[in-house]
Amino acid sequence: MKKIKKAAALKYEQGYEAPIVTAQGVGHVAERIIAKANESEVPIVYNKEMTELLTNVDVGDTIPEELYGAVAEIMAFIIDVDSKVKGR
Repeated sequence: MKKIKKAAALKYEQGYEAPIVTAQGVGHVAERIIAKANESEVPIVYNKEMTELLTNVDVGDTIPEELYGAVAEIMAFIIDVDSKVKGR
């Protein structure tokens, strides 16, 4: 059985209460989200459980409080990788 792709995109800027879901979808929509991230050189983190939860959040809404810790870990990882790449 073919697995259906799912994807969600988050945005966070200083001053935000919490990250905001800017896109989410399944199938073709998920493929477009991933393609757009690749085109824009936006880091992608593959996490099935997190994606399942984030695809249930409406676009434009902040992430639920229960996801703060997990999303913070992902953001810290991305910041670390980004700083290493820029440090080259």
